Amino acid sequence: MKLVVERSALGGSVRIPGSKSHTIRAVVIASLADGTSTIRQPLDSLDTLACVRVCRGLGAEISDFRFPIADCGQRREENGGRGTRDEDEDERRVWSVTGTGGRLATPGDVLDVGNSGTTLYVTLSMAALGRGWSVFTGDEQTRRRPAGPLLDALLVLGAAAFSTRGNGCAPIVIRGPLTGGRVAIECPTSQYLTSLLLNCPLAEGDTVIEVPLLHERPYVEMTLGWLDRQGIRYEREGFERFQVPGGQAYKPLDVAIPADFSSATFFLCAAAITGADVTLLGLDREDTQGDKAVLDYLAAMGARVEWLPDGVRLRGGELKGGEFDLNATPDALPAMAVAACFASGVTRLVNVPQARIKETDRLAVMHQELAKMGARIEELADGLVIQGGGPRGAVVDGHGDHRVVMALAVAGLAAEGRTEIATAEAAAVTFPNFVDMMVALGAKMGMDG
Repeated sequence: MKLVVERSALGGSVRIPGSKSHTIRAVVIASLADGTSTIRQPLDSLDTLACVRVCRGLGAEISDFRFPIADCGQRREENGGRGTRDEDEDERRVWSVTGTGGRLATPGDVLDVGNSGTTLYVTLSMAALGRGWSVFTGDEQTRRRPAGPLLDALLVLGAAAFSTRGNGCAPIVIRGPLTGGRVAIECPTSQYLTSLLLNCPLAEGDTVIEVPLLHERPYVEMTLGWLDRQGIRYEREGFERFQVPGGQAYKPLDVAIPADFSSATFFLCAAAITGADVTLLGLDREDTQGDKAVLDYLAAMGARVEWLPDGVRLRGGELKGGEFDLNATPDALPAMAVAACFASGVTRLVNVPQARIKETDRLAVMHQELAKMGARIEELADGLVIQGGGPRGAVVDGHGDHRVVMALAVAGLAAEGRTEIATAEAAAVTFPNFVDMMVALGAKMGMDG
């Protein structure tokens, strides 16, 4: 399926959907808890539903409830028919999770994580808490994502863990129990460490994790925040060493999922490059999500940012280039590359080598596709260098990568001419309503075929 985009004038407000990262952590903790948990306003996307599917396979009971809210057409009418969208216009969603109490079931079938690398990594260690065999697979992209360091760590900590092809990638077979011990693990993706931190508290014995390399620290801070709220005991020395006592337990939770700064990034960059005045509702300035730093990046480039009680307002305009270290915010790379194309001068997006091991090699893919649109762009080993000038519409390929698809759509909003993006259905991995919400702000875009 392709997404067709034309140059557009944007304005108004939208409510950003729930955080994928928070939703997956909530589902995993609730699935390990002893009792019934309530997760309010979770992100409903292919990635999060993959996590639900895997946790069900490991023994959790997860129900999905929707509560219709009164129609808000009057408020839309008062806003000129477009540009307003908030949670009251949708069905309010609640997931009820009856957990396993850490007593994992042996799956009756292969556990398919689809396109969700986060689900794969986090639930590998979860499966290692059980005593039966679990087999994991995923789609073509996921079966290329490296899990070798995590599998090696699980072996050291007592589990059986191997890749069926011997390449450290899915399909992967796991069996517990996780007994604990001392392990060193390099984490080019923070998801390796998050996986261990979420599951080692339920191991039979204590665990010491030494981390000589770690990218994406804010995601580990997010994980530690969840542990803190659960009263899980651990000690740490910065991000280099963690000591986690075993034999602990998770409690049932009742939590509302905050809005997703990673999803908001595309709307922030769209407003910045089109000179729009856009308000994004539901974003919490105090949340631990690393991608809230995108607001600082765009402010440094010349956008005007105003925090509100229930979100943030961004007004675009003339942008200037700069240098930005994206090590903590790799998911922002595609959208920031687009923003750089519309800024004057040179922009350097650096220190983000892990962008190469996401759903695609995002450094190579963004270089390739933005060049088709006429961007002057250079690929580094760990980043991109972009000379501003403004791309033009072109036929491009999203490579089945949700963030690449959405970033190219943002480029099309400010590019001269028509932009057509192949594999656009991939946006549903994390943001099924992306096109609808952009249209609500005035975007000229729509799916074709």
